[in-house]
Amino acid sequence: VWNDGPLTRSVKQGAICYLDEVVEARHDSLAVLHSLTDHRRALYLDRAGEVIQAPDTFMLVCSYNPAYRSSLKELKPSFRQRFMTLAMNYLPADREAEVLVTESHIPLPVAQRLVRFAVSIRNADAAFHFEPPSTRVLVTAAKLIAAGATEMEAAEVCILAPLSSDGAITDGLRELAAASLSS
Repeated sequence: VWNDGPLTRSVKQGAICYLDEVVEARHDSLAVLHSLTDHRRALYLDRAGEVIQAPDTFMLVCSYNPAYRSSLKELKPSFRQRFMTLAMNYLPADREAEVLVTESHIPLPVAQRLVRFAVSIRNADAAFHFEPPSTRVLVTAAKLIAAGATEMEAAEVCILAPLSSDGAITDGLRELAAASLSS
């Protein structure tokens, strides 16, 4: 029995369909979207034997973090060319610290130190091959600090551990954390 999924419902209702981390989808799954994202604006449902014409109000929005020096996580040009691309950069450091304070209620100087640590990793990212810490990760670290963890404990758990399992890199990042998180 066919049941409409979120994409089909969005097309039928002329709504916005948001696909998060679209780069994680299989390429053959994304090919289904080609006719919907070109001049045809049609969704072909082979199993249901139906073609749904997208109304003018339908919009497909996709997001993903660009692969960090990895060819395994790239969108094919035939898919990318169907979209307008907006690069999203990090907030300015002072604004990012304000977000941490608002979301976790930690003192501003602690938030500033966490952001300083993240910025130092982001600036050194070209030398490494991992995704730098996001504002979301910093908020999680800030919430741990608000719950009683030390800044270094929060940095270890939320920022350092996910970045690398290479001992030498982790040791270097730990030194960077100690320098950034010291008053």
